[in-house]
Amino acid sequence: MMMVSMALLVWCGGWWLNGRLANSPASNTSAVKLLVPAIFGVTLLIVWELLVRGLEVSLVILPAPSMIAARFATSLPILWQDFQQTILKGALSGYIIGCGAALLMAIAVDRSDFLRRGLLPVGNFVAALPIVGTAPILVMWFGFDWQSKAAVVVVMVFFPVLVNTVAGLRETSAMQRDLMQTYAASYWQSFFKLRLPAALPFVFNGLKISTTLALVGAIVAEFFGSPTVGMGFRISTSVGQLALDMVWAEILVAALAGSAFYGMMALIEKTLTFWHPSQRG
Repeated sequence: MMMVSMALLVWCGGWWLNGRLANSPASNTSAVKLLVPAIFGVTLLIVWELLVRGLEVSLVILPAPSMIAARFATSLPILWQDFQQTILKGALSGYIIGCGAALLMAIAVDRSDFLRRGLLPVGNFVAALPIVGTAPILVMWFGFDWQSKAAVVVVMVFFPVLVNTVAGLRETSAMQRDLMQTYAASYWQSFFKLRLPAALPFVFNGLKISTTLALVGAIVAEFFGSPTVGMGFRISTSVGQLALDMVWAEILVAALAGSAFYGMMALIEKTLTFWHPSQRG
């Protein structure tokens, strides 16, 4: 019970320290904004470690963070191969193809009432289809390599980006569009100078949502067929072998990759939409 008591003390200490920092005069500084979540994360890991060891939790149920870190360090070549297969080949290629196709289709939908009324309801229907139903079909169509995983990612990211982009392109007011017409602006001049800048917050909203969808889609698709490499393949086989530390190591890789991917898109959004109220202050 000593470790359990220590876990409680560490949690209370981290809570107290974060409370002091959050309410201090320097709470709005960059250092404190980074320090508060860092303290929370470190506190959570220490409490996790102490509780697992103090309560003697089985490895099959929940491994300690130190065991996960040790497995991560000793399995770097395997994790790197899985990262390349799932993230770089499957998720990233599908993300680029799906988002690029969605942006081009959004322009076509914006110019055609027929496509707007006919395609968007179909898009909502397809977006509601469960991945566990579509993934096996796409694996059968495109094979067991990364191409089928990219196809699953394309299906998952296409319609969120399409819907958000179409909504963003219609964000400008009638007065703004009439003003561009009085300047004799063509469709493309109005598009690049008025409508696309106004749509960028919506576009990036869809792109950020799709970052997590791409990773989840690529990993889940590997459960239905893949070569002997990949994060989904490794997770499914490690669960069968009761190697839960390896499963958590793969989860850690996915979490780090997803956070980096999302952060990159957020940074690009902040650079391009610095004028938007959401980016001020």
